[in-house]
Amino acid sequence: MVTKSVKQKILLSLQMGRALRLVRQSAPGWTMANLALAIVQGLLALLLLYLMKLTVDGVTAGLVATDKIEAFGRVLLLIGVTGAATLLSSLCNTLSALFSEKQSLVVTDYVHSMIQAKSVAVDLEFYENAQYYDTLQRAQGEGYRSVSIVTGLVQLSRNCISLLAMAGLLFSFHWIFAIILFITVMPGILVRLKYANKMYRWQRERTSVERKAYYFHWLLTGDMHAKEVRLFDLGNLFIGRFRDLRQLIRRERLRIATKRSLAELTAQIGATVAALGSYAFFAYRTVYGSITLGDMIMYYQAFQRGQSYLKELLGSLAALYEDNLFLSNLYEFLDLKPKVVEPHYPIPVPKIMQTGIVFDHVNFQYPSGARKVLEDVTFAIRPGEKVALVGENGEGKTTLIKLMCRLYDPSSGKITIDGVDLRDFKISELRQQISVIFQDYAKYHLTARENIWFGNINLALNDEKIYSSARLSGADDIIDRLPAGYETILGKWFEDGEELSIGEWQKIALARAYLNNSQIIVLDEPTSSMDAKAEYEVFQNFHRLAEGKTAILISHRFSTVRMADRIYVLNGGRIKESGAHDELLQRGGMYARLFETQAQYYK
Repeated sequence: MVTKSVKQKILLSLQMGRALRLVRQSAPGWTMANLALAIVQGLLALLLLYLMKLTVDGVTAGLVATDKIEAFGRVLLLIGVTGAATLLSSLCNTLSALFSEKQSLVVTDYVHSMIQAKSVAVDLEFYENAQYYDTLQRAQGEGYRSVSIVTGLVQLSRNCISLLAMAGLLFSFHWIFAIILFITVMPGILVRLKYANKMYRWQRERTSVERKAYYFHWLLTGDMHAKEVRLFDLGNLFIGRFRDLRQLIRRERLRIATKRSLAELTAQIGATVAALGSYAFFAYRTVYGSITLGDMIMYYQAFQRGQSYLKELLGSLAALYEDNLFLSNLYEFLDLKPKVVEPHYPIPVPKIMQTGIVFDHVNFQYPSGARKVLEDVTFAIRPGEKVALVGENGEGKTTLIKLMCRLYDPSSGKITIDGVDLRDFKISELRQQISVIFQDYAKYHLTARENIWFGNINLALNDEKIYSSARLSGADDIIDRLPAGYETILGKWFEDGEELSIGEWQKIALARAYLNNSQIIVLDEPTSSMDAKAEYEVFQNFHRLAEGKTAILISHRFSTVRMADRIYVLNGGRIKESGAHDELLQRGGMYARLFETQAQYYK
C-alpha cells in the first residue's frame, strides 16, 4: 500500500520534472551556459585550495632554504597562478550572475504568459468562484519559483563537484572527518524542511485573507471606487481593515520565522563546535610534525569549505524541495480544466442561417448558485428576425446570451443553429458569428481606434470599417472632438488620456460590436446611459445595420423593444409570454402591466 508520504514524494518528483521542462523550453541556451559555468566554478574551488597549500608550503620551505631568491621565485609563481585562477573565478561569478539574471527575466515572462493563457482559456464560471481567485493568487505569487529551481540546480551542481573534491581530500587524511562533515550539517537541513512544510500549509490557509487585504488596497488605490470612497468617507475605514488584515498575516508569519530562526541557531552552534574541534586536531598533528603547515591549512580549509559546500548542497536540496512544494500552487492553476470544451470533430458554423436559433428545453444553474436561473426555456429565433427579451433584473435574460455564445453550457437541454447543437461547433467560429455588447462592456484604456478595432482584430488597424462603425454608433462625433482624434488614449490610466462619460463609452462599445459584421447582433441594455435623443439616433442606425441580420435586444425601455418582431417576457427563469408589442398589450398580461408602469412616467 502506497503511503501518503510516498505519494507526496512521487508528486513532487513529477512537479520537478515539469519545472525543468518549463525552464528548458523558455530559456534552453541560458540554462546550458549556467550549468557549464557551475562545473568550471566547482573545479576552480579545488584548484585554489591546492594552490594555497603549495604557497604556504613554499613559504615554509623558504624559511630554511639557502637560496632565498629561488624559493621566493617559486612562491611568486604560485601567487601569480593563484591570481589568474582567482580572476577566472571572479569572471565566472560575474558571468553566472549575469546569465542567471537574464534567465530569470526570460523564465518569469514565460510563466506570466502561461498564467495569462490559462486565464483566457478557463471558463467564465471560474471567475464567479472564490476558490478560483485563491488559486490564481497563489499561482501568481509562486511563478518565480521556476527560476529558483534552476538556480538551485546550478548551485547544486557546483557544490556537488566542489564537495566531492573536499570530501576526497579529507578522506585521504581520515575517513572520520567525512562522516563528521555530514553529521554537522544535517540538523540545519532538517529544520529547514520542517519549516518549509509549515510555511506552505500556513500560506494555503491564509490565501483568502491575503487576497481580501489586497482587495481593500485595490479599493483605495483604483479609480473605479474613487468617487464613493471620498463621498462616503470610506478611506480611513478601508485603510484600517487593510492594516488589521496585514497585521494578522505579519504576526503569524513572524511567529513561524522566529521559531525557525531559533532552531537554525541551535543547529549552527553544533556545526561550529565540530569545525573548531577539527581545527584543533589538525593543529595538534601539525605541532607534532605529522603534517606540514600547508597541509594543516589545506585540511582545515577543506573541512570548513566542505562543511560550507555540504550545507549549501543540502540547502539547495531543501530549497528545491521547498520551491517544488510551493510550485504546486502554479501547477494547480495551470491544470485547471475548462468545462466548455471544443468538439472532437467540429461542424462548420452556417455562414447564412436557414432555420435559425432554437432554445430547446434549456435549464441552467450557475455552479456557485443555489437556484435555477433558467428553467425549461424553449423558443426559436428565425433568420433575420428582430427579437427582444424583457423582464425584471435577475430573470435570466443576459444568461440566455451567455449560453448562446457558449460562455457556459446549459445544465440540460440544448441550443441549436439550423438544427446543430452549439457544442458541435468550434467555439471561436461560433463567436465570430455573434456580435455582443453587454451592459458591463469593457473600457480599454488604449486609443479610440484600438477600442473599436478590438471588435474584429482580423481587420487592418486603419480599415475604413472602423470609421463606418463609429458613425453608426454615434461615436464618430465624440472621437472627432478628442485632441488626437482616433489616436487619443481613452481613460486616465496613462499619460495624455481623455476620460469619456458613461454614455460616450457606451457608443465606443457599440461601434466595437458593429465592427464584427456578424450575422447575429446582440445588444444588452445598449442605451441605458444615453439620453432620449442619443437613444433614438442609435436605434435608427441599429435598424439600418441589422437589416437582413438576426438581432436580439435586451432592454428595460419599452420604447425600444416595441420595434422588435417578437418579444419574449421572462419571469422566474421561464418564458411567460411571447408575441409582438401590440399583441402583448391586447392580452393584458405581464408585458402590458410592465409597459403601463413605465409609460405613466411619460404621461
